Amino acid sequence: MEIHANPAVFLYISLSLLLHLTATSSFSPADSHLINCGSAEPTTVDSDDRRFTGDSGIHFLTAAKTVPLQDPNPTSSSSPIYHSARVFTRPSSYAFGVREKGIHLVRIHFKRFNSERFNLFDAQFHVSVNGYVLLYNFTGESTQKDRPRPVIKDYVIWVDTEKLVITFTPSEKSRIGFVSAIEVISAPKDLIADMAQSVSSEKNERVDGLLKNAFETVYRINVGGLKVTPLNDSLWRTWLPDEEFLKSSDNSRRVFFSGRIRYQLGRASREVGPDNVYNSARVVASSNDLVPRANITWAFTVTEGYRYLVRLHFCDIASVSLGILYFNVYVNGNLAYGNLDLSSETYGRLASPFYADFLVDGDTSGVLTVSVGPSNRSMPHEVDALLNGIEVMKVNNSMASLDGEVSVKSVLRSPSRENVGVLIPLVAAVCLFLTASIFMQWRRTGVKDSVAWSRLPVDGSAAYSKV
Repeated sequence: MEIHANPAVFLYISLSLLLHLTATSSFSPADSHLINCGSAEPTTVDSDDRRFTGDSGIHFLTAAKTVPLQDPNPTSSSSPIYHSARVFTRPSSYAFGVREKGIHLVRIHFKRFNSERFNLFDAQFHVSVNGYVLLYNFTGESTQKDRPRPVIKDYVIWVDTEKLVITFTPSEKSRIGFVSAIEVISAPKDLIADMAQSVSSEKNERVDGLLKNAFETVYRINVGGLKVTPLNDSLWRTWLPDEEFLKSSDNSRRVFFSGRIRYQLGRASREVGPDNVYNSARVVASSNDLVPRANITWAFTVTEGYRYLVRLHFCDIASVSLGILYFNVYVNGNLAYGNLDLSSETYGRLASPFYADFLVDGDTSGVLTVSVGPSNRSMPHEVDALLNGIEVMKVNNSMASLDGEVSVKSVLRSPSRENVGVLIPLVAAVCLFLTASIFMQWRRTGVKDSVAWSRLPVDGSAAYSKV
């Protein structure tokens, strides 16, 4: 059951409009590059009031043949950063200096359009970053095919070099690649932990060494709440409502909180999850003497053959006192956390955020599920399960790829059609030259060599019969 008529909703909405004033000022990244690709304008302000720099003439771009392109018919509702694009006809790179090594957020924006010179709907290309394949045979097509929409690819990359290099390589089937905008931002050190709990049907165990991987954020969900835009997130992220992903929600309801979220040192920070995620939740609660035996479950489509880092966000904004909320957490139907007691995890504070990371395999079903529900310690007449947010991040495979069984080496070696077009005539010319040289050499030496190889002639005319 879903409850909409909650008076706290109005306070929640009002608070959402104000929180960005503090949220956006709490974190100042050492590296922050916002590039409006293909734009000749020095500065473009996007729809979230961020300033992007045009890439015309800047030193970030290292390529011989690129073309700035303007959308001849931009939609008035779209952000100005999607009114232009940088087109590549051969492998090209953006190289960004790194002041602070470690985790970096990399967001790459794509918006297809047609112009007289290039039709971006014909593009197909690969994207790689510092040894990782991010996209392979990518077209920029949105999953919403009713009309062209921007596509934003969101990554977390470990950087231990002086530069972060993003390379675009046109595929063999296409002459072009393109990009609309790029964000490169150094992340807080506590954004990704180096360890997580591996969860499977066989066993649960601690896994270390996660940091030095590449991650693609494929889902970022505000459970029970409204959409959170970059304006209301200190790391400029977007969190989507959870209704689309709800698989079962019997005996559940949404709750909203208008008080202050109590962030604590050593626990979830505002950069890990913004206030607008922690001040809403979906809960299981009993209304009588019986504890409901029902879980809330969310389902996400994933790719088989990859591991996924599942981050779950909790903040007890529903209990009336400490020590009464106990519940179970399941990932892919397996128990990930039994009898979770948020009071102990938050040092005895309500409305204090906590998150847990779980590592799972994407199985053959192509579906990843998250569930919360009552445990054997849950109490009647109380809240018996709660969840505030879900993040699902794909982890690179053994070939350092996030998009197929392909390595950076093979991607960069892949020739574009332009290179193939130049190579074929060149090879043909060389072959023709060698053939002509051999023929001329044979003409000069043919008589002498034929006499040496032939039998002695019977008459004089036979000596020239082979010329």
